[in-house]
Amino acid sequence: MPRLPQRIVCLTTETVEVLYALGEQDRIVGISGYTVRPPEARKEKPKVFAFTSGDIDKILATQPDLVLTFSDLQSEISRDLIKAGVPVYAFNTRSVEDILGMVETVGRLVGAEAKALAIVAGLEAQIAQARAIAAERYAKTGKKPRVYFEEWDDPLISGLRWASELIEIAGGIDVFAERSHSPLAKGRMPTSEEVIAAAPDIIIGSWCGKHFRPERVAARPGWEVIPAVNTKNMHEIKSAIILTPGPVAISEGLPLLLQIFDL
Repeated sequence: MPRLPQRIVCLTTETVEVLYALGEQDRIVGISGYTVRPPEARKEKPKVFAFTSGDIDKILATQPDLVLTFSDLQSEISRDLIKAGVPVYAFNTRSVEDILGMVETVGRLVGAEAKALAIVAGLEAQIAQARAIAAERYAKTGKKPRVYFEEWDDPLISGLRWASELIEIAGGIDVFAERSHSPLAKGRMPTSEEVIAAAPDIIIGSWCGKHFRPERVAARPGWEVIPAVNTKNMHEIKSAIILTPGPVAISEGLPLLLQIFDL
């Protein structure tokens, strides 16, 4: 269908993941240097931008008829591309529902709506199954683990909305769930004292771009009283899985949360 986009640049990894899942990867003519899924994309597709910085000429050289961007973080490059006459679709994915909606939207943009709806149906089934497992566990134990999810260590950042929702789906209680609706990272920065007071049973670290170091967490002043530190119940979920607002957060992140919460 020639009237639909044929030359797409994806400036975040999740839209690359979706286009490959739809079997529409041949439309991709450029990706972000931070793309990690699927692995073959890094070998097959030219890297034309970082995440918030890069040379617009590299993007324009691919002659795109659509560029997919993400939120206000890429507002400047979106603006510049629009000024250059390039069609841009900017996603603002924040929640689990937004992830599912993004899959459907990408499918419609490339004329693969049926495949996209099938992917969404599979993810919805996985969510329903996870809720059922969590409900069964709660019926047996009467307990839900209190969870502190840390996406960055200095400063502390917690309360990423889709991660918070996945924690709830898997049967946990995000101790900073109320922060998850903040659109800015500065609204999701608890103090060390607030984490101590929250007394999480489980700590999950997903430090963007680097390995989670539980020994560093345990060494923080005063944190020895936190139940999760006391019991060494600290776990890493790779940032490429849980910090990405794409299908992988559900398909791989949710099973990992269920495994961690299997007390």
